Amino acid sequence: MSRTLLLFLLSFLIVGCGMQKQQPDTDFVFRYNESKGITTLDPAFARSLPLIWPTHQLFNGLVQLSDSLTIDPCIAHSWSKSDNGLVYTFYLRKDVYFHNSSAFPNGVGRRVVANDFVYSFNRIINPQTASPGAWIFSVLNSEMHNNGCVAINDTTLELNLTKPFPPFLGLLSMPYAYVVPNEAVKCFGNEFRKNPVGTGPFALKYWREGEGLVFRRNPNYFEFDEDSVRLPYLEAISISFIVDKQSELLAFLLGNLDFMSGIYSSSKDELLTRSGILNPKYQNTIRMITGPYLNTEYLGFLVDTSLQHVNSSPTSNPNVRKAIAYGFDRDRMMSYLRSNLGYPAHNGLVPNGMPGFTNSLRGYSYNPELAKLLLAEAGYPNGKGLEPIPLCTTEDYVDICEFLQHQLSEIGIAIEIEVLPGAAYREMMANSKLLFFRGSWVADYADSENYLALLYSDNFSPSGPNYTHFRNDEFDRLYRESLLQNNDSLRYLHYVKMDSLALSYAPIIPMYYDKVVRFVGTNVVGMKPNPMNLLTLKRVKKIKNDTNCR
Repeated sequence: MSRTLLLFLLSFLIVGCGMQKQQPDTDFVFRYNESKGITTLDPAFARSLPLIWPTHQLFNGLVQLSDSLTIDPCIAHSWSKSDNGLVYTFYLRKDVYFHNSSAFPNGVGRRVVANDFVYSFNRIINPQTASPGAWIFSVLNSEMHNNGCVAINDTTLELNLTKPFPPFLGLLSMPYAYVVPNEAVKCFGNEFRKNPVGTGPFALKYWREGEGLVFRRNPNYFEFDEDSVRLPYLEAISISFIVDKQSELLAFLLGNLDFMSGIYSSSKDELLTRSGILNPKYQNTIRMITGPYLNTEYLGFLVDTSLQHVNSSPTSNPNVRKAIAYGFDRDRMMSYLRSNLGYPAHNGLVPNGMPGFTNSLRGYSYNPELAKLLLAEAGYPNGKGLEPIPLCTTEDYVDICEFLQHQLSEIGIAIEIEVLPGAAYREMMANSKLLFFRGSWVADYADSENYLALLYSDNFSPSGPNYTHFRNDEFDRLYRESLLQNNDSLRYLHYVKMDSLALSYAPIIPMYYDKVVRFVGTNVVGMKPNPMNLLTLKRVKKIKNDTNCR
């Protein structure tokens, strides 16, 4: 698509600065760009942020995740859990309706009932759907009818589990657990992906794939704010698909976009100072919003000593691993390479921002003298006799690996950087072919178990996320016990013990915890950071601002 045509479409789909002055005060459109494109609006396939963000505006689930990561009511106004943690009972609101659609008689959306959740959950579980989210329902009792999903009546839903799993409510806040009407799925078939029918604050108005996507306000949405004003405040959401990041930045600076997420090389020098704060020349027109992002960047080691290539590697020695952990300066790394858009990981694997995170758990910090001592204890004084250690990564993280290479060379550890294509890197990591690798983990749900599962021995890759093949009986015992704790505080204590135990063996070395970075115009209010980087727009407003153009 030519740039001229792209700008024309932007001006057509988006309320521009000049046009906005002619609009009623209530007629506000929130505009953002999705450079990676959107392939589906079916929550069954919302596996990445580009798909989760629009889906989140169209659908709802039983519960919802707040910006502070609490589990709040949504379509379920309340719920209870049995003493043994195996039965969850949800009590549904009576005022939630599906969007109007040709899938319904007379095109009018009907009320949501408990059977809609039974259908929606079993649709995700059904192998024929091929949803990547089927795993979130693996704890449901598959030996019962409908996998343990029971509609007691129209407003009461019972879910039966095979074992206690305290993070279960967090799983139910994910898009995979959003409710869909069986009429629409049957009516549209495979085309449901572009004919979504949900209950959310916005409904689909227009979608031309690769060009533009427009949602309109749902006038019958069931949620109200604290002043009894019906949500959402916005009249519409317009999503463009500009692929080039420099063009996206230009559209934002011209006021043709209201929101931009993340920081890229094309925008970093323009929007930020070297210390990572907003460029002063934009302080009157742009707001920068930051907060913790549940993503841990780490170094991982394959530690499965049943594998010959592990036994013959110096990284099979925990003292070598810990020497690497103490041998680089995380603060300098974040300052020089990430403009402080992240938090140095001086704690454990569980990141800053996660409920239960504590600064009392002290992990690794820069201590080259201790690193040298550990290296000597491993039999490599000043690195003598230590062969170069290959570190595998992808192209996006070469700068981080080169920083590590330089710093570790100062204590006698030689690193050879091997850059792999993303697909090959993931395949080799999953199949235990990488001894030393750069990894990251973004939380699927807001519970530390999601991170500590990376080190549970039943989760060995390739079938699970334990890419290091770390195995420790005490860690496994604590993990299993934590899932029996219904009290959050007691469960968090187990999590801290597990994280501390993992640090003592160093199969994973945390480098830094990520940061959510958002830019909005000063006429946008109600936008907050979200540790899951979830984009919630039902409480966002745009205020009249004659100087909106930036």
